[in-house]
Amino acid sequence: MNNEFTFTIKSISFDENYHPSDNTRITTNFANLARGKSRQENLRNTLKMIDNRFNALAHWDNPKGDRYTVELEIISVEMNIDAKSSGNAIPLIEILKTKIVDRKTNERIDGIVGNNFSSYVRDYDFSVLLLEHTQNQPEFSTPDNFGDLHGKLFKYFVNSNAYKDHFKKPPVICLSVSSSKIYHRTENQHPVLGVEYQQDEYSLTDEYFKKMGLKVRYFMPANSVAPLAFYFIGDLLGDYTNLELISTISTMDTFQKIYRPEIYNANSAAGKSYQPSLKHQDYSLTRIVYDREERSQLAIEQGKFVEEQFIKPYQAILEQWSAHYTL
Repeated sequence: MNNEFTFTIKSISFDENYHPSDNTRITTNFANLARGKSRQENLRNTLKMIDNRFNALAHWDNPKGDRYTVELEIISVEMNIDAKSSGNAIPLIEILKTKIVDRKTNERIDGIVGNNFSSYVRDYDFSVLLLEHTQNQPEFSTPDNFGDLHGKLFKYFVNSNAYKDHFKKPPVICLSVSSSKIYHRTENQHPVLGVEYQQDEYSLTDEYFKKMGLKVRYFMPANSVAPLAFYFIGDLLGDYTNLELISTISTMDTFQKIYRPEIYNANSAAGKSYQPSLKHQDYSLTRIVYDREERSQLAIEQGKFVEEQFIKPYQAILEQWSAHYTL
């Protein structure tokens, strides 16, 4: 292989003054919040929800529930197909990095990188490739080698010098559980992550993330109403501190309450046997404005964009690289 892919990592603060850049993946959760007349109120309320959730979970030595605040950075990753030229940079993924500010000690503590996960190639896989494959099919199936290229690109990035120069630990990605599966509560309980759930078979998302080198466990933290899916590389319980884990829970539990209130802002908690549903009616809305229908439409548009700008023009290079790439 003569082609050596390289990565450029950029970051921008996600705060109440955040404005999405022109090349941001616009279906990204945080970019969706930062548009329209409610943008600043949306951002301010979201950040306050995250801080409140963090302090509720990190309650020790925190009598007033205001010891900590969470700062967020949006990490944008571009991949260069040709190492000799900077003109072929392709926006690849966006993730989120947390930093914990301890007001008592004035410490700034690194949190977890990952959290939210946005990917142009995943948009293509799910919103273009899979959609076309399943049309007029009597039974659901996935295309051959579905997710292979995306998985290898992600593993290549996480093992790159660019990643290791910027981040000390592997990523943890935290997403909603699947509405197509049933989850069963176990007797295992972690002091921060909460009660563990398990299910009998992986969802399509679980399988897709497995190709990215990520394992999955499902936990319902204290005062949550549904389990979250945590995707990780090493040992989720052993590799990260309590504060690191809380930074991810508080951030992603807040986002899920906004984006999937039917599941994560339901008025009753998951039982011993639980199947999530976006058709659930007994839930509360946050005061944050979010257009879920627009986001679904944009995923298709951006999937087609990456097909035209990345998949088709570089198909031969990508297929050759994918065939030879081993970790």
